[in-house]
Amino acid sequence: MKKSLTRNLIFTLAASSLTRQNKRSSCHTKAYFIQQLQECKHFISLASVHSEILKSGFLSNTFTLNHLINCYVRLKKTRVARQLFDEMLEPNVVSYTSLMAGYINMGQPQIALLLFQKMLRNLVWPNEFTFATVSKACSMLANLITGKQIHTHIETFGFQYNLVVCSSLVDMYGKCNDVDGARRVFDLMGCRNVVSWTSIIVAHAQNAQGHEALEMFREFNYQSRDRPNQHMLASVINACASLGRLVSGKVAHGVVVRSGSEFNDVVASALVDMYAKCGCVNYSEKVFNRISNPSVVTYTSMIVGAAKYGLGRFSLDLFNDMISRGIKPNDVTFVGVLHACSHSGLVDEGIQHLDSMYQNYRIIPDAKHYTCVVDMLGRTGRLGEAYKLAKSIQVDPDGGPPLWGTLLSASRLHGRVDIAVEASNQLIESNQQVANAYVTLSNTYALAGEWENVHSLRSEMKRTGIHKEPGCSWVEIRDQTYAFYAGNALFERGSEVLSLLRELERKMKERGYVGGKTGLVFVDVEDEAREEIVGLHSERLALAFGLISIPKGITIRIMKNLRMCRDCHDVFKLISDIVERDFVVRDVNRFHHFRNGSCSCGDFW
Repeated sequence: MKKSLTRNLIFTLAASSLTRQNKRSSCHTKAYFIQQLQECKHFISLASVHSEILKSGFLSNTFTLNHLINCYVRLKKTRVARQLFDEMLEPNVVSYTSLMAGYINMGQPQIALLLFQKMLRNLVWPNEFTFATVSKACSMLANLITGKQIHTHIETFGFQYNLVVCSSLVDMYGKCNDVDGARRVFDLMGCRNVVSWTSIIVAHAQNAQGHEALEMFREFNYQSRDRPNQHMLASVINACASLGRLVSGKVAHGVVVRSGSEFNDVVASALVDMYAKCGCVNYSEKVFNRISNPSVVTYTSMIVGAAKYGLGRFSLDLFNDMISRGIKPNDVTFVGVLHACSHSGLVDEGIQHLDSMYQNYRIIPDAKHYTCVVDMLGRTGRLGEAYKLAKSIQVDPDGGPPLWGTLLSASRLHGRVDIAVEASNQLIESNQQVANAYVTLSNTYALAGEWENVHSLRSEMKRTGIHKEPGCSWVEIRDQTYAFYAGNALFERGSEVLSLLRELERKMKERGYVGGKTGLVFVDVEDEAREEIVGLHSERLALAFGLISIPKGITIRIMKNLRMCRDCHDVFKLISDIVERDFVVRDVNRFHHFRNGSCSCGDFW
């Protein structure tokens, strides 16, 4: 009864749009119907062809029915496709694979996996497209356990060297954060194409292995005759952004231009983001301005990039321009907007934008947005409001640590020991950012003169084996990256670096500089020792190395894994005036552009 009803409903819908030619359907052949299905672009026309097939008696033909199912899947009518599938007496591998692909395209990969299990139970053997499809389902779910089971089936059925299947496996392992698994599959491939190369490059890039991604891109250009596709280019550019590799990023940009992909939305957004993260926000703006119709993704990249550079008002102007064009912002856009307000001291505007998220755009703020607001309030000294907000919201386990870490940093900055203790306890209980919690709380105690608590925390860290993350800075010179660690001058040209730092310190003291008074050194030490410790912070070593290695007139760009301390910030301002050069520093929070004795952040960070 149900099957008959389904067919009658479809037939009734189609009958309303039949033309006189439809009445000659009895003369149509199977080939005719398949051609009609392949040309269908709308549901009404598809229903019309469906009714003709039903009247012609071809609905019992598996080959024709598979084309019909595939057409419904293509038009995203998965429910109807499933009804037809369930009515089939003997669905074959094409039937199963088409329907699985439909569920994946509709964002229902779990149902696709269940269908695959049913397929095996019914002794219908999968082909290469089935395995590629079901691997994609595991990728979407980031389900490594099921993905490995699928891999076992692939080897059992002898598809372990198939190009399409292996490319999908590389992608699956990469999406499941198992880069080693992806690399093992890739290395065993006898034949590779642009898809398989893209999959392995994306796997490295998305798992914080930017160096490996760039190396694989070099190998691709050397070994393959294929041209890079847009996904590969975007991943390579993102790798350059994460590493701060401006030279490599410019090379990738050249490849983009030669391949004609510079106006692709994903690639253009990656370029905007890359130049911003490499401290060239003016280049980001140039790329952005060449896009005639930027999407929300491109706008968001530009808004976030300008925000991290301290150009809060420019970010907000971009946001307003986006809204005036009728482009609806997404949740990431608002992270950029709130970040811009936070780093520019625009608290009232930031609160208004937070309130507008749901009121105007039906976007529910999450932990990322509230963390920006806590940061915004904390930077301006409104610790009480920031603490009250942090206590009042419900966040998931992943969103809690950034929120409390932000509050902890603000508490240290303004000497609020009571809030710092609460924030540290929250981090320690979550078992995330534990070392940061201990170190920041210790510095808060030190600034308040509570040395007994400082020594107590030091003892606790030693007892539990918790170590402070070492400060590391790096600078790119002629496409080579040079890394420096705090307190370690044992590197190439180290003696020259120390000599230059001593000379610069002498010149700074002539201008009234008193070293080591505001830097974070973790324990109380004598002033002379304090100066020595702060004087060997990694960013200073990187700066001195850059000064002796990079010709005058070229901006020195330095990346740092931690927040830049205030003492080093003051030093960089002074040195920029002394040597008459520009420095750009990207720390864990934002960019600082030092020029003529001042910084783009306006000493607000």
